[in-house]
Amino acid sequence: MPTSATTRAFSLAALLVFMGCSESPQKQATVPPPPAVTVAKPAKRVVVDHDEYVGRFVAIDSVEIRARVSGYLDRIDFTDGQMVKQGDLLFTIDKRPFQTALDQAKANLAQARANLAFAEADLARGAQLVRERTITEQTFDQRTQAKRVADAAVQAQEAAMRQASLDLEFTELRAPVAGRIGDRRVSPGNLVTGGTAGNTSLLATIVSTDPIRFEFTFDEASYLRYERLAQSGRDMTSRDTSVIVALKLIDEQDFLHQGRMDFVDNVIDRSSGTIRGRAVFSNSDGVFTPGMFGRVRVPGSPSYSALLVPDTAISTEQARKYVSVVDTDNVVKLKYVTLGQIFENLRVIKSGLEEDDRVIVNGLMRARPDQKVAPRDEAVPPKSPGSPQAKAG
Repeated sequence: MPTSATTRAFSLAALLVFMGCSESPQKQATVPPPPAVTVAKPAKRVVVDHDEYVGRFVAIDSVEIRARVSGYLDRIDFTDGQMVKQGDLLFTIDKRPFQTALDQAKANLAQARANLAFAEADLARGAQLVRERTITEQTFDQRTQAKRVADAAVQAQEAAMRQASLDLEFTELRAPVAGRIGDRRVSPGNLVTGGTAGNTSLLATIVSTDPIRFEFTFDEASYLRYERLAQSGRDMTSRDTSVIVALKLIDEQDFLHQGRMDFVDNVIDRSSGTIRGRAVFSNSDGVFTPGMFGRVRVPGSPSYSALLVPDTAISTEQARKYVSVVDTDNVVKLKYVTLGQIFENLRVIKSGLEEDDRVIVNGLMRARPDQKVAPRDEAVPPKSPGSPQAKAG
């Protein structure tokens, strides 16, 4: 019995040792490998920070077409909403009364000139007679006075004829500027009130379209920053420079249109604390329309060298932003960073990151702080041709 019990004990111990040896490789095989992540070094670019503002387009020239003479509207020579050139005929007022007035003025001028010719001849004869004592000095003075009156009458009739000629010319209303004309406000056959008073008839309006202005306002702090930089010799948004700006419309994703700053107002609005700025854009295709909204982007800093990473590599911890980097031992570390603007689809890092840091750009969900990972290097996307400049994120 003792021998049998001892034998069983040794058999059980051997079985346990065998089971332990057989389970050890299985337990070792269940240890997971380090998670695979993709890392990339920050890109280095020369960037410029930009500020964005909302504004509206305004026409450089906006003209109300009003008649200078009164009369019945005879003809309209444009289609509502069409583009017109400077000098194009738009409206015609009935010319017949003005042509009659001009003919009468010409006849009066001819009569005045005939009277002048007679007075001149009479005065010449009087000069000879007064030397011969045939007429008195008083009679000669009367002839001299008659000549002066005739001369003044000629000048008055010449002025009347010029006015009648102008009135006839004013019956044709031509475009004073090139641009797009609105709809007609008066139909042919209606009486048009002209002149220089305020109750004249509005016939149509013309607004210039190419080039076109874009007006916007910016705050006092931004204005001071621009002026400080301009005074230090930086090419910034000020009255003394012609800074290139970019613009996008409400249905566009990128700032595709380039223009130039041409004006900054001379006062800051007391009620809003803002100052008005203006840029000029080319509008050869006529897409920009006065009154249209848009967003303009102006340089907000000098150019500087910056590090950039993809926006997807940035994580948030309450109010702080951080990136996950891999050290020389392939261990994940967190670095808190200060963010800048978007530049070429990458995020500018103002501080907190080094040029040689390996930033995790893919696999962030698998990476944990102080955990070892299996990094795979990847290059940051290169600069794409025609990519936009830095913009607000």
